[in-house]
Amino acid sequence: MKKSRAIVTLLIMLALLGFFSYTAVEGLGTEKAGAASGIKQGLDLAGGVSITYQVVGDEEPSDTDMADTIYKLQKRVEGYSTEAQVYQEGADRINIEIPGVSDANAILEELGKPGSLLFLSKDGEVVLTGSNVADAQAGSQRDDMGNSQYVVKLTLDPEGTVAFAEATKKAAPTKDIIYIIYDGAVVSAPAVQAEITDGVAIITGMGGFEEAEKLATTIRIGGLKLELEELRSNVVGAQLGSEAIQTSLKAGAIGMGIVVLFMILIYWIPGLAASIALCIYTSLIVVLLYAFNITLTLPGIAGIILSIGMAVDANVIVFARIREELATGKTVASSVKIGFQKALSAILDGNITTLIAAAVLGWRGSGSVKGFAQTLALGIVVSMFTALVITRLILNALYGIGFKSEKFYGVGKEKKPISFTKKKAICFAVSILLIVSGFVFMAMNQSSTGQILNYSLEFKGGTSTNVTFNEDLSIEEIEKQVVPVVEGVTGDGDVQTQKVAGTNEIIIKTRTLSVEERETLNNKLNESFGVDKEKITAETISSTISAESKRDAIIAVTIATICMLLYIWFRFKDVRFATSAVLALCHDVLVVLAFYAAAKVSVGTTFIACMLTIVGYSINATIVIFDRIRENLALASRKDDLSVLVDNSITQTLSRSIFTSLTTFFMVAALYALGVTSIREFALPLMVGIACGTYSSVCVTGSLWYVFRTKFAKKKK
Repeated sequence: MKKSRAIVTLLIMLALLGFFSYTAVEGLGTEKAGAASGIKQGLDLAGGVSITYQVVGDEEPSDTDMADTIYKLQKRVEGYSTEAQVYQEGADRINIEIPGVSDANAILEELGKPGSLLFLSKDGEVVLTGSNVADAQAGSQRDDMGNSQYVVKLTLDPEGTVAFAEATKKAAPTKDIIYIIYDGAVVSAPAVQAEITDGVAIITGMGGFEEAEKLATTIRIGGLKLELEELRSNVVGAQLGSEAIQTSLKAGAIGMGIVVLFMILIYWIPGLAASIALCIYTSLIVVLLYAFNITLTLPGIAGIILSIGMAVDANVIVFARIREELATGKTVASSVKIGFQKALSAILDGNITTLIAAAVLGWRGSGSVKGFAQTLALGIVVSMFTALVITRLILNALYGIGFKSEKFYGVGKEKKPISFTKKKAICFAVSILLIVSGFVFMAMNQSSTGQILNYSLEFKGGTSTNVTFNEDLSIEEIEKQVVPVVEGVTGDGDVQTQKVAGTNEIIIKTRTLSVEERETLNNKLNESFGVDKEKITAETISSTISAESKRDAIIAVTIATICMLLYIWFRFKDVRFATSAVLALCHDVLVVLAFYAAAKVSVGTTFIACMLTIVGYSINATIVIFDRIRENLALASRKDDLSVLVDNSITQTLSRSIFTSLTTFFMVAALYALGVTSIREFALPLMVGIACGTYSSVCVTGSLWYVFRTKFAKKKK
């Protein structure tokens, strides 16, 4: 690259950095939060709308019907935000919390009255109710002329299939209309063209996809088993104050500074190039959160900050390759070119494997799992782009302006192989001991508390107490004055608070309180703040993570694991690579789970994000080592000792494993040191997961593959 072109390239990169950084900072953690970038923010950062529905009717609804209704509502409101929460309040109420919106009336108007859908014949007879509709989806199909048209596809349950077959048989000869009535109004009036006996009906005549999607959504929301009516609606404030957000952002800035300094000290000019690219990556992620309309929560900020550390990985792989090429006597220009080429397979395989997992989690997951998958996928794509394109452009530009001596890049040194395979028995024993100890701690927790883990409100539900104070307290005042009083009664640190906008009312969520504890809390609030006891109400609430959501998460993770196994098998042409990688992944999850049990860290929504992050981190680290084993196998002769080859491969990638872990650890450690409680509960297990992932990738996975390779060798023909 010519010097003039190199200077122009650097100026363009710095201009991009300035533009993206300005946009990102203007949109986060300031009084103008969201004004510049328009990023959706979660309940913890910006508050939202809280709507409480009451089941219509005198009979108390069954647990099954309530669970089914909650699950379907959850799927519906995820259209507003993946972080929306739906949970049961009392015996016959359902509460919906939607972050990032402030107009409760608009939400209520769009939702209408859930469970009030009817299909009527021209004689006014009820053909179907909403509960007979199993699903409704917008789509497109070809008409008789071959033209594409938008439609709504209805799938009926067995009872509805029979009833609809009879009704359409009667209506088909004269093409009578069947009216679809929602919330007292006709939303569609399709004419019956033929008898429908298979339980699948197609509604045509849509003006566009938006019209089809709106009708499908209306039918789904009206297809709930229970009819609901609005009891109350509020606009609730952020759960966390601006001080907490500023502290987390400060932690991120400090962690970022440490990573930049570390990269420059270790890798010199390539480290400088990576640092500039890393800053572009960080600001670009924030801008794209707005572009893709992803809801940002405080754990989401933590995830972004964590991804900064993980994004270093691709750069470290490339730089290690460059130093190896320089050690063979090649020129700097040639080493840079070959370094990127040789690192490509490891970077692509590691990131594609994790991207497959993100795609499955986004497809099958719900709630926070879906939100995590969106952020993860975005981070993977952007990190690959910045590492393979931006870093390369900057590095070539720095070379072009005069940094051409190999002293600016460092030369790799021949390393004596460490005998990891000979120590495999010790490593396996340590891993088994850690995993078994986890089950022991779970058993101890079960016997002492009745729960194997310290489940938070999101998993086990609790009590929601609405308190009207005599003055308008700020979030910081609530955290410093009210929360300690509540914790004194509950003896538990898991306390969540929300302000109701425009009032002095505060919603306090705690573990389930007994009648005596509720009375004690009322007395304490009266004594400490002069609160009128008549202005205190309490209801039992269910977990915000429903059984169906847990099931979806388990299914999503299982499918993702299988897909990753198949991809690794396909790419490495050896199922033993895939098996070893998945076993190492399970190892890391179980060890971190053991830590949760031993340290009694709160298990909430961040637990899911933490575990999924560790899965992605673990598989990525393993792929790098397996890629080097695959490369060395292709160059080896049949006489070469396989254990030495494995040890060489692990040793050659050891610096990558250590440096990537350190940079990621720096970011998370800064969060733990300066973050608020919810962030610290996310950061601490992650630090354990990072250490465990490094240990397993270096000490376990290679040895596992070696055992499988030698014990289950392919038979010679």
